[in-house]
Amino acid sequence: MSPVPNRRRTNVVPMLRSDTYLREVSGALNRLPCAVIDQVADRLWSAYREDRAVYLFGNGGSAALASHSACDFGKGTVINGHRRFRVLALTDNVPLMTAWANDARYEDIFAEQLRSFLNQNDIAFAISGSGNSANVLNGLAVARELGAFTIGLTGFQGGRMKSICRLCVVVPSKNMQVIEDVHLSVMHSIFTCLRQRFLDLTQPGSLPAPRRQCSVQ
Repeated sequence: MSPVPNRRRTNVVPMLRSDTYLREVSGALNRLPCAVIDQVADRLWSAYREDRAVYLFGNGGSAALASHSACDFGKGTVINGHRRFRVLALTDNVPLMTAWANDARYEDIFAEQLRSFLNQNDIAFAISGSGNSANVLNGLAVARELGAFTIGLTGFQGGRMKSICRLCVVVPSKNMQVIEDVHLSVMHSIFTCLRQRFLDLTQPGSLPAPRRQCSVQ
């Protein structure tokens, strides 16, 4: 009998399969605080009814989602000549952001924009996977100072953002990619709710959204 050759043991790392990740996304979706998401949709609808503005902001993937959502909320709700929803993503003016970052500091790129635009009872809608981005937190602090309503969308345990938002949707995950995927689903769910309410305005007997009265002193 010939001797069995010695074989060195090697540590084999199993290949991650796509269904592992997708199951994690599905689990986070199933654990979402849907009641809080509905409250966010209600608050945004109230902002429209009162002719208030909504300002969205975030960094990286959250910056892209802020722009995406402003497009959805602003254009996707234009129906049959009704007054339009006033929504702006603070992430879209790159020259202005870089000017504030260069001439002041990066932590204030959203706060300084909000100081220019924000009125009392407008909405500051912040998106941050960690909930701890300094420029997002500074923007929320200015929003509170100016009397705006603050909304947050985050993950992990909510970070510092959770305690300074009037409403905060926390995605129950510690995986940033899962959090960002679910953030998109949350924003699309809010948009779908809002769009249906705009469609309902076209039904006979519906009441038009009132326009905020402005007085000249």
